[in-house]
Amino acid sequence: MPPFDVPEGDPFGPHNLPYGVFSPSGSSERAVGVRLGDHVLDAGAAAHALGSPYASLLARPTLDPLLAAGRTAWSDVRRALTAWVTVPAHRETVEPLFHPLSEVTLHLPFEVADYVDFYASENHARNVGRIFRPDAADSLTPNWKHLPIGYHGRSGTVVVSGTDVVRPFGQRKAPDAAAPVFGPSVRLDIEAEVGFVVGVPSEPGRPVPLGGFRDHVFGLCLLNDWSARDVQAWEYVPLGPFLGKSFATSVSAWITPLDALEEARVAPPERTHELLPYLDDAAEEPGGYDLRITVTVNGHVVSEPPFSTMYWTAAQQLAHMTVNGACLRTGDLYGSGTVSGPAERERGSLLELTWNGRDALELPDGKRTFLEDGDVVTLSAWAPGPDGVRVGLGEVTGRVVPAV
Repeated sequence: MPPFDVPEGDPFGPHNLPYGVFSPSGSSERAVGVRLGDHVLDAGAAAHALGSPYASLLARPTLDPLLAAGRTAWSDVRRALTAWVTVPAHRETVEPLFHPLSEVTLHLPFEVADYVDFYASENHARNVGRIFRPDAADSLTPNWKHLPIGYHGRSGTVVVSGTDVVRPFGQRKAPDAAAPVFGPSVRLDIEAEVGFVVGVPSEPGRPVPLGGFRDHVFGLCLLNDWSARDVQAWEYVPLGPFLGKSFATSVSAWITPLDALEEARVAPPERTHELLPYLDDAAEEPGGYDLRITVTVNGHVVSEPPFSTMYWTAAQQLAHMTVNGACLRTGDLYGSGTVSGPAERERGSLLELTWNGRDALELPDGKRTFLEDGDVVTLSAWAPGPDGVRVGLGEVTGRVVPAV
């Protein structure tokens, strides 16, 4: 089907237009692309052909210049792209600049500057508390309702969807063992998350307020924060995740601009504790997003976590991340933390789905507690769009390969 003739209701129609970076078939050259249906538009070539003032931002091998250009440029470029793929007068010029999605190679679309991961789902936090602290009076830690808990990750191991994930090595210690052992993780897990991509940097020493979220954050993508639970359990006291998390984080090849998700904005869950002023969003515009995520293992659906249940919003996470004066850089990526809903089939990690290995999942190819070599995990999602049309999010997939 010609690229202009996207079927009505296609989740990657002209109401969406996510950004990525691709190489055409038979070429190693990289270009900024915009997805329309099952095709990719060479955005730089289109901008040049149509005399766009933003051609210099789009004719690059990475999204970084566009990310840094700011909200006015983001909106202008999006309006122009929408016209280029919908106005019949542009068809003759633009149609030859499309490439079939099946014939291109997709790349990590931006250079990841810093990577931070949060812990923003109350359902997930309570499940983890019940698993590891079953006798505690409260399954949440005392600080959880007062601030978005997070940790600094490793930006150099953020990889694009489709990249194999090598089973990591590390120390692990069984509860009844006298000493730790070293070897490949035997409790490899996933975490279904949403990642937020920072475009405009901030000045050192100047916190970004809640209202500055949309001036700094360009868009979002699906994210899988792979986790070696046995390594994590032995190392995380007292400083938190390290080698159990730093070996791989997979992100989608497509970044959905926030402007494509206006109809998906929702209020977060009711807050049960009074928030400090820099986190108090009662007077702010709705900060949650209604994203419907699906998790599959080897093509079999194991969970459908709803992002609308997340207690802490992306705007609050950004405000907290910078409140001490830490500055943002173009390409900063921060993850929401595992997305889990209240129902058993809405849990975003195998840790929760199997209750730390107690209750194996029944898959067509056998039982699973944690991931086996050869397993392929895919996250996909959609959000409500204009006039009832869905906005598709680019999927993120990864295959577990044996430790080396």
